[in-house]
Amino acid sequence: MKNNRNRKEEKGAKGIVNFKFKQIGIIRTPYIDNAPYQPVEEEGDFRIVVEPQYTDGLYKLAKFRYIYVIYYIHRVKQKLSMIVSPSWTGGTDVGIFASRSPVRPNRIGLSIVRIKRIIKNTIFTSGLDVFDETPLLDIKPYIKDLDTKGDANYGWIKDLDNYEHLLLHIKGIPHDY
Repeated sequence: MKNNRNRKEEKGAKGIVNFKFKQIGIIRTPYIDNAPYQPVEEEGDFRIVVEPQYTDGLYKLAKFRYIYVIYYIHRVKQKLSMIVSPSWTGGTDVGIFASRSPVRPNRIGLSIVRIKRIIKNTIFTSGLDVFDETPLLDIKPYIKDLDTKGDANYGWIKDLDNYEHLLLHIKGIPHDY
């Protein structure tokens, strides 16, 4: 580890547990060949279709404004590396767990989206940053105050020379390049 090379590494779990996830639905988006790196407020057909046997699990979900969408990143082709250089950083190296890269040890993705409406087993949402037909693993409500951390920061991003400019990209604010 780049900053922790002098520290002795602790051993992990005694044994690796193998497990499987069950796909509970599918995510539909207009993105066939290219998808944004983060969810964006965009017009288009963004919906989550849960399998019919999970429809009752949507009961009272419409009372929430936002949800976490947990999905399997099924179209990653790049090889996993523990050190990555996000394209928007100008060559800064960081550990995979300090990045938002989709190339991860477990290809699990997480997005927060706004619920527009729910009809039967379909949730119509704001823009999702996934390819069409992405496998859905889970949905959880985003709860005000519980899920908002007022003391959250920008970590290593604040150390970048073009930090203020990058914030515009992170926040999805249109601007001149």
